[in-house]
Amino acid sequence: MTILIFFLAHWFLSLFCQTFFLHRYASHKMFKMHPFWERFFYLLTFISQGSSFLNPRAYAIMHRMHHAYSDTEKDPHSPHFIKDVYGLMMKTKNIYLDYRKYKIEPEPQFIDRYPNWPFLDRFADAWPTRIVFIVLYSLFYVQFATAWWMWLLLPIHFIMGPLHGAIVNWCGHKYGYSNHDNGDHSKNTLPLDFLMLGELFQNNHHKKPNNANFASKWYEFDPTYPVMKVLHWMRIITMRKM
Repeated sequence: MTILIFFLAHWFLSLFCQTFFLHRYASHKMFKMHPFWERFFYLLTFISQGSSFLNPRAYAIMHRMHHAYSDTEKDPHSPHFIKDVYGLMMKTKNIYLDYRKYKIEPEPQFIDRYPNWPFLDRFADAWPTRIVFIVLYSLFYVQFATAWWMWLLLPIHFIMGPLHGAIVNWCGHKYGYSNHDNGDHSKNTLPLDFLMLGELFQNNHHKKPNNANFASKWYEFDPTYPVMKVLHWMRIITMRKM
């Protein structure tokens, strides 16, 4: 039971930071926040993603490219030009590293303000840091795993951030239904998207990319949106008016 609680806590906290901080804030600027809270959620993203921490700048550039070139050959992670999920992850990784390491510069239309914390970026991206997280995850399993099958969950902790992205980009552009004709292959995979905290409403999101609520029909529910409303009410964030 302890292992399952740990796995689910890691899954959903890491996923929340990705959809809330990296996607809705860094990429789309759906809300504003004080620099203190920006650093707070930046640090929380690092802690929650751990060994698979994703740099906000590189993430934002790639996501803006994804919207501009959705499901075309210039899309950095469309599943329609790659044969399997592994290939999708490798292609995404290579483009991500080009931007993370400043090997290439983004097109001017994708350059805008992104959250920036150079010290934490260097620390989080260092292999010793990633290895420490991997060791800590492993030691937790050594202490609390009570069945052989629990060990099958351990590698997922190592690649949690990129795995979430791969699930969204693969499933959200191949499987499900469409509410809108967006000129691409975006789909809403799940009408009640608790599994991915609203990220699998890709068809809705591509129709209205700056709308903080990824659900659009009465039977759809985006779990991250009410959390954002509470944070707005608490004045931690200030949501944009649509």
